[in-house]
Amino acid sequence: VNDSLMRFFDRCAKFVALVEENDAAMCQVNAFKEGPEMAKVLEKVASALCLPVEELNADLVQVAFLTCSYELAVKNVTSPWCSLFTEEDAKVLEYLNDLKQYWKRGYGYDINSRSSCILFQDIFQHLNKAVEESKSSKPISSPLIVQVGHAETLQPLLALMGFFKDDEPLRANNYVRQTDRKFRSGQIVPYAANLVFVLYHCDQVKTSEEEYQVQMLLNEKLMSFHHLNETISTYADLKDYYKDILENCHFKEECELPKINITAVDEL
Repeated sequence: VNDSLMRFFDRCAKFVALVEENDAAMCQVNAFKEGPEMAKVLEKVASALCLPVEELNADLVQVAFLTCSYELAVKNVTSPWCSLFTEEDAKVLEYLNDLKQYWKRGYGYDINSRSSCILFQDIFQHLNKAVEESKSSKPISSPLIVQVGHAETLQPLLALMGFFKDDEPLRANNYVRQTDRKFRSGQIVPYAANLVFVLYHCDQVKTSEEEYQVQMLLNEKLMSFHHLNETISTYADLKDYYKDILENCHFKEECELPKINITAVDEL
C-alpha cells in the first residue's frame, strides 16, 4: 500500500486547499444545479412524487438517480426510483456528475492532473527498468505490476496524458453544445475501471527504436496515442511525447501552496 503514490490527491496540499475543500472551485457545478435544465428535472420529479418543488433540490434528485443507477448496475434490477426519470433527465444528471468530475478531477484546474505526475513517472520508471533488463538479457524482475486505486486516481492521470479533452471546457451554460462531448466520466471510469500499459519486445524490426513498443488499454479497450493516432507506439516516441511531464513535473513543487496571500480563484 502506497498512499503517496495512489492517493496523490490527498497528499497534494494545493489541490486539497484550492479544489477539494474550496466551494468556489465548484462554481460551475453549483450554477448548473440552479440552472434551467435542472429546474425542469426538479419540476418533473416533484410532480411525480406529488411534492411541492420547493421541498426538492438538485442534490436530493441526484441521490434518487444514483440509487436507480446503482441498483441497475450492481443488482441488474430496475429500481422504483428509475420511474422518476426520462432519458433526457438522465442526460441532464449525467452532465451534472461530469461537471463535478471535470472541475474536481479532470481538466477544470491544472493542479487536478499535475498532481498525478508522481504516478505517471512511476509507471515509466517501471517500463524503463524492464527495457534495461531486456537489453541486458536479464530476466524481467517485475513482468507484471498491479497498482490499485480509485476513479479519483485514474481520472487525473488520464487528464495529464490528454485523453478525453474537449475543445470547449464543460460549463454550466453549455449543456446543449456538450451533447457529443468526449469527457463522459461514466464511460471513462466506470465500475472496475482499469488502465493497462503493455510493453512489447519485438525481434523482427528494421531499427533499434522499434524494438520496444507500447500499447495502452482503458477498460480493456485499446487507446489511440495522440502523437500517432495509432494504438501502438515505439517506447522511444512515447517517452519523447511526454518528455516535459517526465522531466519537469515535480510533485512537491506542483503541490506547494502559494506563499503569497492571493485568492483561490486567482491561483487556479
